[in-house]
Amino acid sequence: MSNPDLKPELTTPDSKPDPEHQKPFGTNDADEEEDGDDENDVEDEEEEDVDVFGEPDRPKPRTREDKFRSDKLKMESLLRRMQSGPVSLRVHDVIVKGNTKTKDHVIAAEIEELKRVGSMQELLKASQLVNLRLRALDVFDAVKITLDSGPPELPGTANVTIEVVETANPLSGQIGAYTKAEARSSTVEGSLKYKNLFGYADIWDGSLAYGCDHSAELSAGMYLPRFKGLATPVTARAYLLSQDWLKFSSYKERSLGLSLGLFSSTYHDVSYNLAWRTLTDPSQMSSRPVRRQLGHNLLSSLKYTFKFDQRNSSMRPTRGYAFVSTSQIGGLAPDTRCLRFLRQEFDLRYAVPLGFYRAALNFGISGGVVFPWGNGSLSRPSSLPERFFLGGNVSPLCALGGPTALWGFKTRGLGPTEPKRQVHGENSDPSGVDFLGGDLAVTALADLSFDLPLRWFREKGIHVHAFACAGNVAKLTENEYQNFSVQKFVESIRSSVGVGLVIPTSLFRMELNYCYILKKFDHDRAKSGLWLTFSGAS
Repeated sequence: MSNPDLKPELTTPDSKPDPEHQKPFGTNDADEEEDGDDENDVEDEEEEDVDVFGEPDRPKPRTREDKFRSDKLKMESLLRRMQSGPVSLRVHDVIVKGNTKTKDHVIAAEIEELKRVGSMQELLKASQLVNLRLRALDVFDAVKITLDSGPPELPGTANVTIEVVETANPLSGQIGAYTKAEARSSTVEGSLKYKNLFGYADIWDGSLAYGCDHSAELSAGMYLPRFKGLATPVTARAYLLSQDWLKFSSYKERSLGLSLGLFSSTYHDVSYNLAWRTLTDPSQMSSRPVRRQLGHNLLSSLKYTFKFDQRNSSMRPTRGYAFVSTSQIGGLAPDTRCLRFLRQEFDLRYAVPLGFYRAALNFGISGGVVFPWGNGSLSRPSSLPERFFLGGNVSPLCALGGPTALWGFKTRGLGPTEPKRQVHGENSDPSGVDFLGGDLAVTALADLSFDLPLRWFREKGIHVHAFACAGNVAKLTENEYQNFSVQKFVESIRSSVGVGLVIPTSLFRMELNYCYILKKFDHDRAKSGLWLTFSGAS
């Protein structure tokens, strides 16, 4: 987490820091000025036991050059002592400058670590951590931390000065094209963000997204890093979401809701979602299972996510492993139209470096299950939007979080189907079926990637890969679990293999692949041939 180049400046107790030689925290200090000669080396040996941080028995240097040499000797002595063992030290005072708008208690909450140090080594580590935390608030353009000696009458103490530069332009905006695994579609998004509106390091944003599949989302949200003394940030977002699944499952989905982030840490995340959802069929061609779920319902759910990602990259992992588990319970409202379900997903990835041309072998397996709960739940169908659908214009390698995509299969391109409503007693269209998704889904992948021998391709990160994937979905609700067989489930697994060229960019990963379908069924939407996929970071 720490950066070895981030070194706070240390100054000796008998002199104030020289403006020309003072180095801000967070800058590169590797190239330190070499201004000594043989005479300095002799002084260094004679003054090897020089005291620092509050020892007042040293005469003050007369000239600026003598002052610099004296400070240099003290610094070298301090470094030697730090290498030999802990240097006892405590912080006497912390001074914050530059926060004209940001509230003092917001910064104070991020610098508590400094007041608990007991040695010089701990102070350096705490200073780096505080610097990173203040920058992570995203409301400061610069952060500088300076370490100085405490008062002469308090030896063994230090003063810490923190200088922040608040952002000059709090309003920012961006527009771009992205691919989200959970949406299984590419979108064009635009957003506006305003930082530190009320001085609590609060961030307010609004966004508009439109997808190639006619989906659209309008949302506004806020982020508070510290609220009422809570140790974790608080987030809230109101949204209006519209998704068009007419082509695949003969329905449109519209949701108006509010999402609250209740708890967030390095590995854990808890959120609550409340939404009023409407399913409609403008085509009036939907199959009977889809028609049974049209109308209004209330979504009130609590979601817990555990994520542990030790891979060196999410776009091209060459070593490390990752694990994600998501648990969700719906039905946390007394309304009879509230959807009651339990949903569990997991995803496990492992990357093995091979030692040549940045070659790596990636393995992954993911699964998920959804089930309604309550009286008579085993005989009721699960909610259609909560089911698992496989396929899409996304690379499975980048879709970390659960079973989503398979190379060579189109969006919602496999799984249980039902014929659409027939017109005039005919349904001659072979694709006239609704994909209903599944209550159980499992996918697996293997991917071998390596650099091309040409230097230009290596510098641009362009590489090739060979891959294989497999997956399947099955229905368990409406008493179908009684007919479920592991053998039948394995025998009906779809699979594909292929090779491709990968072109990474700063925003997404683009793949030009040739896919060969090893196994599919009659109604599956899959084909062997060239595929172009776009994937964002998971």
